[in-house]
Amino acid sequence: MNRQANPVRVLVAGLGNMGRSHALAYHHNPGFEIVGMVNRSPVALPEALAGYDVETGFEDALARLKPDLVSINTYADSHAGFAIAAMQAGADVFLEKPIATTVDDARRVVDVATKLNRKLVVGYILRHHPSWMTLIEKARDLGGPYVFRLNLNQQSSGPAWHTHKNLMETTSPIVDCGVHYVDVMCQITDAKPVRVRGMGVRLSDEIKTDMYNYGHFQVIFDDGSVGWYEAGWGPMMSETAFFVKDIISPNGSVSIIVPEGTKSDDVDAHTKTSMIRIHSSKTDGQGAFAEPDMDLSMEDEPGHDELCAREQQFMLKAINENIDLTRHMNDALQSLRICLAADESIRSGREIEL
Repeated sequence: MNRQANPVRVLVAGLGNMGRSHALAYHHNPGFEIVGMVNRSPVALPEALAGYDVETGFEDALARLKPDLVSINTYADSHAGFAIAAMQAGADVFLEKPIATTVDDARRVVDVATKLNRKLVVGYILRHHPSWMTLIEKARDLGGPYVFRLNLNQQSSGPAWHTHKNLMETTSPIVDCGVHYVDVMCQITDAKPVRVRGMGVRLSDEIKTDMYNYGHFQVIFDDGSVGWYEAGWGPMMSETAFFVKDIISPNGSVSIIVPEGTKSDDVDAHTKTSMIRIHSSKTDGQGAFAEPDMDLSMEDEPGHDELCAREQQFMLKAINENIDLTRHMNDALQSLRICLAADESIRSGREIEL
């Protein structure tokens, strides 16, 4: 593969599941050149990435390599510090979600990107997924107000449960995954979120902190739309109805249907839709439904690594075409603000006004 004459030189920080997928995207895209990779501990890499050196010190690598782009795929508590350091060093940033672990830190990241005129793309993978784009389009066609019924529970064990326990040292399940689905809610309704209330419970003594591993929250919008999101991690979680994606309006509903037998620990299943079902509420003179449900097949949709490749193609386009990312950054900030308000509601036991 021939690199472009002036490829974007990228430093990849964090080589877990998402980091490896993004690194593969840079490796295969001639518009990028990986100049370094950072991970705090030894990590097994796919064959395509085996030729790159991996070091442990982010700050040293940033100062020495002077990359054009820093791809940050580490745990959330390091996101804000790494992103700001990278932008101050002159680099654009791809930042896995969430932007930060607090709203104030997230605002600082966005403010620095704006002040220094750096490109900041946040890893909202569903924004690059053709099936989810279709879901949003069909839901908007129905018109509001909406009811959003969304969840993503994961029955995890072994290495996956180990990863979840590490994540929960700083980030709750409803924040880590919830930002994706709250972002979907906000794209569909375009209304202002006004109140959030949540509940949660810690279901395992293996969790090192006081973090809950099951959470559920409700968000109310100023157009009358309401939504709930649920997320739970761990070996105790049920596989029953672990993946619910329903958008309901007075005119009908749009739903994602997953294949029978799909397991909650299948990472590809978290983004794959298989089928979108559109239901119309129209009835005839006898009160029977006037139209049959319509099923849109999504069997040729992209997998996880291909979606990461699409994200990085958008990152490259944003740099090369100087795309204004103001709305993108503000949307990422808003979805995080809602999820962190839900976390506050769970911890305080009270409804949070936004």
